[in-house]
Amino acid sequence: MELARRVETLEQEVENLVPRINPCYVAYGAYKDIERIVKGRRFLPVYISGLSGNGKTTMIEQICANLGREFVRANITKETDEDDLLGGFRLINGESVWVDGPAVVAMKRGAILLLDEVNLNPDKIMCLQPVMEGKPVFLKKINQYVYPVEGFNVLATANGKGQGGEDGYDKFIGTQIMNEAFLERFAMCVEHDYPTRAIEKKIVLGYMKREECVDDQFADMLTRWSEAIRKTFNEGACDDIVTTRRLEHIVTMFGIFRDRINAVEKGVARFSKDTKKSFLDLYTKIDASVTAPAAPAVDQNATYTNIDDIGNLRVDLKVSYDDRLVVKQNGAQWDPNTKNWYISGTVYNRDLALWNKFQPKISTSQYALQA
Repeated sequence: MELARRVETLEQEVENLVPRINPCYVAYGAYKDIERIVKGRRFLPVYISGLSGNGKTTMIEQICANLGREFVRANITKETDEDDLLGGFRLINGESVWVDGPAVVAMKRGAILLLDEVNLNPDKIMCLQPVMEGKPVFLKKINQYVYPVEGFNVLATANGKGQGGEDGYDKFIGTQIMNEAFLERFAMCVEHDYPTRAIEKKIVLGYMKREECVDDQFADMLTRWSEAIRKTFNEGACDDIVTTRRLEHIVTMFGIFRDRINAVEKGVARFSKDTKKSFLDLYTKIDASVTAPAAPAVDQNATYTNIDDIGNLRVDLKVSYDDRLVVKQNGAQWDPNTKNWYISGTVYNRDLALWNKFQPKISTSQYALQA
């Protein structure tokens, strides 16, 4: 069998790989430092870590867009291998043809190579060791060396620093501990956080302008809301977070439905029932124009023993600092508004002996769970 009748390199069909400028983007965080590195055209690999949806990838893309630099993005997955990164043979018009991978394309064009979510497959990306040193890479399948053109650089983004056990990063399934030799080849590491509330409001207003639904008051409330949730998350009292990307989705839905609470409800629908309820309660407290539903009447002196009695009413708990992890692991939620731990009637009914230790009390506040 003839494995390959002809070997050739396919050039990119597009003439340039400079990304488009996003008019909604607002520079913040490490933008100026990364811009200076990209503008200087020096080879200086940079590792950028941070929680999801805070603009790591967009920052690099928009730096390249504004500087007119070509940008090649390689999304790393658990299936990514050497063939995906450096190139391989593809069947085109009945012939086996060599096609360059994103790393080789970027090297040949002097472009910025972005390794997105780099800690998802630390073993297979070891083929990029010479690339990470700014040295030529040998393509053994076609017996060729590829030398990097001046201006080529490698930037990587990830939810974590590739070392495992990092606070706040345990929810990113698939992330792994990276090879220390590979990490050592990054000359610089940047921790990219969410924008400040003032900057995030500018971003949200930009999205609103794009969607033709500018509402300065709504933008202010959304950013106050997201800031409060992130503070709670950082304190360890909440397992989920509202990202800048999530705010963009909410604004997009606001542009479609023209209803604040409807947009927020749809924006937080991806979270668990209890988290969604908590986030909506917090938003209705911030936005006085939204009337929170009244809590049902409850007899505080009654004895409640099962779910049929209490339905989905909220049960407040008195939890000491030492017991916070116990109640959290068993399903309790932290309410940043009332500064209390609470559970639903469903959770209470699962283990009466456990929850009765924390002086359970049916809530009559506006934040009570609804049946």
